[in-house]
Amino acid sequence: QMQLVESGGGLVQAGGSLRLSCAASARSISRYHMGWFRQGPGNEREFVAAIERSATFTYYADSVRGRFTISRDNAKGTLLLDMNSLKPEDTAVYYCAAVRGGIAWGTSLQQRDAYDPWGQGTQVTVSS
Repeated sequence: QMQLVESGGGLVQAGGSLRLSCAASARSISRYHMGWFRQGPGNEREFVAAIERSATFTYYADSVRGRFTISRDNAKGTLLLDMNSLKPEDTAVYYCAAVRGGIAWGTSLQQRDAYDPWGQGTQVTVSS
C-alpha cells in the first residue's frame, strides 16, 4: 500500500506562511485524487483541500479558500499545501491522504471515509 509522509509543519506568527509537503512512497500517486485534512485541539478531523489526479481541478473548504493553495508534482510523487495569511484557528495537525480508488472527482471529497491511506500528520501552530 502506498505510504504518505508529511513535512513542513512548525510554529509561525499570525499572518505568516508555511508550505506543507507530502511525499508518496510510489510514483503511482498520479492515479489518485489527493487531499489535505486537519485536526485542531478538541476538534474532529476536517477537510481542507483536494486536488484531482492530473491537477486539473481543486476544491477548498470555505475556511481556507483564498489563503491556501493545493498543488501536486506527480513526477516527484509530491503533494503540497501552501498556506498564507495564517490565523491562530489554523493551528492543527495536518494530514495528507489519497482518495480511495473508484471514487470519482466531485463526490465525497469532504468526507474522511473517502480517503485511504493517510499520512502520520505534521503539526502547524499559529501564534497570535
